[in-house]
Amino acid sequence: MPNIGTGEIILLLLLALLLFGAKRLPEIGRSLGRGMREFKDSVTGKDDEERAELPVGTQDTTTPTPPRERDTVP
Repeated sequence: MPNIGTGEIILLLLLALLLFGAKRLPEIGRSLGRGMREFKDSVTGKDDEERAELPVGTQDTTTPTPPRERDTVP
């Protein structure tokens, strides 16, 4: 199996920058990190109560959006 070197990693990062843009890349990385953390916690059996609290400056302070009401088709 071929090894991935520095040049290939740089090429992949530039390609991702061109495809998604500079504003979207941090959001993608953040959601990928959250997904990996949730997967790891589900595999190891950790609950939400067992996880340590985030430091004060990094807590999510946005208000959740209310769920949308779905129209039912008769």
